[in-house]
Amino acid sequence: MGEKNWMEMMMTQTQMKQVQDTNTYTKKYGLVLSREDTELLIAERQNVLRKERRVEFGQSILPKLIYVFCDSAYLMQENYVDSLVRLQEIFYLYKNEMEDEITDEELLNFMKEQFENVCYGDFDYLEGTCLDLFAQAIRAGYDGYQRLEGRGEFEKFDIVTRWDKELYLEALKDLCWR
Repeated sequence: MGEKNWMEMMMTQTQMKQVQDTNTYTKKYGLVLSREDTELLIAERQNVLRKERRVEFGQSILPKLIYVFCDSAYLMQENYVDSLVRLQEIFYLYKNEMEDEITDEELLNFMKEQFENVCYGDFDYLEGTCLDLFAQAIRAGYDGYQRLEGRGEFEKFDIVTRWDKELYLEALKDLCWR
């Protein structure tokens, strides 16, 4: 019993350091995690791993998530911790949904690209539409994402007709100048 607690404590300290070390990089984006934030994130990681019935060996996905998403236009200090909690949940859910056919990097690349360019920061749309459609394709045997490491894939599966952001901004500008 004592050995297990000692090992858990050492793993938690290592994870704390890895996550806290990301602050050196993320502060240039105005994002910093306090010790309390980091403790919360690690506790939430444990919860989601239990919920999704996953085991993680080696480095946690959390530092990778931080490095990939810290430059997002949709993350601010005010929503940083909550966003990371949600991203962890989505990541582990879809590792399961994709039956571990996709690497961590491929999934992170796909998530980030959709979060920025399709979902415009909407976690529900990322989880419920983009990743759901992609997971269905992967479970059906699609492997074309491997060539570009998960980038540039969603257009192949997107069933929603989109409005053109540039055209919208142009029309808005025309309306404002009348």
